[in-house]
Amino acid sequence: MTYKEKINELAQLIRSSLRVFALTGAGISTESGIPDFRSSGTGLWEKYDPIETASVSALKRNPAAFYDLNLQWWRDILEARPNNAHLALAELEKSGHLVGVITQNIDGLHQKAGSTKVWEIHGHLRTVHCMKCKKSYPIENLTEQYNNGINPPVCKCKGILRPDVVLFEDKMGKDFFTSVQILTGCDLLIVVGSSLEVYPAAALPERVKRVVIINRDPTPWDNRAALVLNDSAGKVLHDLVRALNN
Repeated sequence: MTYKEKINELAQLIRSSLRVFALTGAGISTESGIPDFRSSGTGLWEKYDPIETASVSALKRNPAAFYDLNLQWWRDILEARPNNAHLALAELEKSGHLVGVITQNIDGLHQKAGSTKVWEIHGHLRTVHCMKCKKSYPIENLTEQYNNGINPPVCKCKGILRPDVVLFEDKMGKDFFTSVQILTGCDLLIVVGSSLEVYPAAALPERVKRVVIINRDPTPWDNRAALVLNDSAGKVLHDLVRALNN
């Protein structure tokens, strides 16, 4: 099947489905300049051991070192802009072809692109909270303290601040369990930029009738998918929107 035939087939799958969701992973945001975690040669976890750098125990063991390392790439995330893939998913929601987006990403780019129904199963970087008193603050509070030489950043009660993201060793947040429920009765799940190797998120496709994979590299789900497109997410989704509008 040619690339154009696959785009037309995907458009037809969407037209014939009543409840379509997207599941997005780090690969959708690489075109916005955010590195993913597992790609050969560029993945963050090839450079760093996530348990040693991005876990609850790492934060508690040495919070200053935790922020020295993680704030480097969080800044890139906070400054990133949506790319064509994010914009296309927002357009698909607006046109009624997509119910919403379930994302493994913490970058908030779906909301910046205009998506209104987004479930962030690994949390987000918009806010932080105190590990002692639980008071919530905008993340700017944390970054301003760090930039002013206060490391680790702290609450007024002197408790250490932490981001509202799911770190390694954390329990999954409310959005994950909501996602499990909303996928009941889903006709089609379009997986974009996810390796489908990180559990429990990688088990979400098991809850739906049909799966389409848009990812540059192979995934464990390819042989069970209705369609696989190993290409740029921005290109595929842009072309998909055009096909649905014709």
